[in-house]
Amino acid sequence: MTRVRIFTDSTCDLNDELLQHYQIEVVPLYVIFEEQSYLDRVDIHAEQLFDFVAHTGKLPKTAAPSPGDFERAFAPFIEADEDIVFIGLSSELSSTIQNAKIAAGSFPDGRIRVIDSRNLSTGIGVLVVKAAQAALEGRSSSEIQALVTSFIDKIEVSFIIDTLEYLHKGVRCSSVQAFFGSLLKIRPIVQVSNGAMQLTDKIRGKREKALHQLLENALAFKDDMDTDFMFITHAQAHEEAAYVKEQFELHTNVKNVFLTETGCVVSSHCGPHTLGIVFAKK
Repeated sequence: MTRVRIFTDSTCDLNDELLQHYQIEVVPLYVIFEEQSYLDRVDIHAEQLFDFVAHTGKLPKTAAPSPGDFERAFAPFIEADEDIVFIGLSSELSSTIQNAKIAAGSFPDGRIRVIDSRNLSTGIGVLVVKAAQAALEGRSSSEIQALVTSFIDKIEVSFIIDTLEYLHKGVRCSSVQAFFGSLLKIRPIVQVSNGAMQLTDKIRGKREKALHQLLENALAFKDDMDTDFMFITHAQAHEEAAYVKEQFELHTNVKNVFLTETGCVVSSHCGPHTLGIVFAKK
């Protein structure tokens, strides 16, 4: 049977250990500071991005890989007689999926399958790891596509944002929301729904209160969680991420609770100290 190679983009926020273990290939998005373009998680990482924003008061722009970028990434594997399944950033948030489909059209029919995750960060990562596990088991690309598609609506992604500044600068909320968020010390809780970010809770007061609410919301699903693995994904929130990981290990039957950090694309929209809980439902 033809081997299947799993591809994703850099917004999946999987760490190098998982990428290497599951033999996952990554096509990076672009991060653009003024006139200079960088490859996400290759030429630049989140810490450098936060330093730039702190010093300039400006956010970078981000851009999807071009169809040509995808063609160059895919070609060696097609030439090696491997099929490809690509799982990428929600089409509601980026042209990444569209460009991957254009590139796939340059190769023989059926060799490359492109799946819209309808998600971001490790919401994509859950689907990618599920696909990679199936690929290592010898499943065909059509079987993997069916498996991944069956999980898309089962992925739960929720996260707290420490400041509305990044959402405001990135035109993700109005000036009024940003002003009152700062004035009243509101800690937003955001979920991914229908492929886009949706504000679900506005917690007033200390960050610990928002973190507790985020954890409580997620643990409400503890009996309905897929027990294979889940993710705690964060931007410079190491101690809190470790605490949340510990809570899921204590209160759920999930076998593997992975800690990962956000790349530049997610960080540029959500800012430092963002912390997310990501899992699949049964």
